[in-house]
Amino acid sequence: MRILATDLDRTLLPNGHWPADPEAIGLFNELTRRNDVLVVYVTGRNLDLTEKAIAQYGVRHPDVLCGDVGTTIRKFNDGNWSCDEGWSEHVMQASPRWDASTIREAVAQIPGMREQEKQHLNPFKQSYYVDHAQRDGIMAAVDSAVKGKYDEVAVYSYDSQDGKGLLDFLPNSATKQTALEYVADEYGQKRCDVVFCGDSGNDIFPLTAGFAGVLVRNADEQLVENVKSAQQKNPQLQIYFATGGSKGLSGYYTSGVIEGAYHYGLFKD
Repeated sequence: MRILATDLDRTLLPNGHWPADPEAIGLFNELTRRNDVLVVYVTGRNLDLTEKAIAQYGVRHPDVLCGDVGTTIRKFNDGNWSCDEGWSEHVMQASPRWDASTIREAVAQIPGMREQEKQHLNPFKQSYYVDHAQRDGIMAAVDSAVKGKYDEVAVYSYDSQDGKGLLDFLPNSATKQTALEYVADEYGQKRCDVVFCGDSGNDIFPLTAGFAGVLVRNADEQLVENVKSAQQKNPQLQIYFATGGSKGLSGYYTSGVIEGAYHYGLFKD
């Protein structure tokens, strides 16, 4: 069994400005089941928002959910979710200086940032909305206030749908990349055999960490540039850029995930 991991919003889910293939989600559901693929969602959504996406768009339940930008891991079996407590213990041991409340105090006076709602926060995730036009100055102030002090990583991304900057402070051991590495190790899979699909800024880490990467056709231009730059520095990185045309699909969203899975041999007719 090989692993197909994917971001949700504007990667697997067709919730952006680009046209979607109406049959793509049903095809994704069918192909993942028929080809015995372990499906992992790696997303900024929490469990409740993930369930809402599944209901709204008709995508299948994953086998594993790396939610909240990788700070939580859950498994789905027989219609029920179970938390991976080992992941939480691992994070606490690997990032002993992490403290969300201390980071909250450290950045409280930085203008242009607004704390996200409580449902988007957890003990391993301190998140903010950011004025994207002031991004450079805000991130410089953030670096001055917290960088390297709390075993943290600051992950910035841009929501092109809502025009918002999004900033997540996470333990440096609990990101999309490290959560997927943890899952790969649990299932005995090499990084190069795990396919990861993404579209935006917070996908840069797993896309350049040695997994078999896929950028859907609608991926953010800045992410495309950053990934290509990483490839130039490390030519061994496996990255596939969906272009459309495969199986008559457009390459946007779910169609790009399917195209990438075929490229890496996860799906066969």
